[in-house]
Amino acid sequence: MQKLTPKAEEILESLWITTVEGDEVGCLLSALELPPEDEALAELEQLAFAEIRGDRLFLRKEGRPEAEMTVRRHRLAERLIMDIFDIQGAEGNEKACEFEHLLNDVVDTKICTLLNHPTTCPHGKPIPPGKCCEEARQEGRIGVVPLTELRSGESGEIAYLAASDGKKMQKLMSMGVLPGSQLDLVQTFPSYIFKVGHSQFAVDDSLAREIHIRRLGA
Repeated sequence: MQKLTPKAEEILESLWITTVEGDEVGCLLSALELPPEDEALAELEQLAFAEIRGDRLFLRKEGRPEAEMTVRRHRLAERLIMDIFDIQGAEGNEKACEFEHLLNDVVDTKICTLLNHPTTCPHGKPIPPGKCCEEARQEGRIGVVPLTELRSGESGEIAYLAASDGKKMQKLMSMGVLPGSQLDLVQTFPSYIFKVGHSQFAVDDSLAREIHIRRLGA
């Protein structure tokens, strides 16, 4: 199949987020700010990926796989731009939007593998898994796991923070819990106690799940 235009990909992404993740019944064309005669809409209708009914656009079952992978590419791009290139905020979001359209099946697999198959974007939203993620899990090659999956005495490098709540993110960062820092887990019960640098901290299970660790040697 020929590659979709960037605008068509963005429409598919919006459809997935609104109707699959958001459980809405179609997207209002007015919300998408698109006229019914838009070329990108015609492109999606011609491929039977989406259809217009009344004032709404609906994602067809034929378009679900491509919509899911479009969301995957966008959120992997966010991880790459924000975690590896350390471009944050509005600029990071803008660069991720530009970069996602350059990815294809081969490139997004390589990026996903480079990032050790992250499960969430920097905003805490799920990254749809690809074939590479399933194979890595089956073979035990997942190098990045939530802190809750480490055992007492294990150490790792902080890969990224998945906190979608700004206050949680601020709390973790104030502790020095930052990507690239080494973390040593001291205990897991009744709370998670870990060391970062020369300081020791305790967090509950919900906050520990927001810290993703790259096991040393993984």
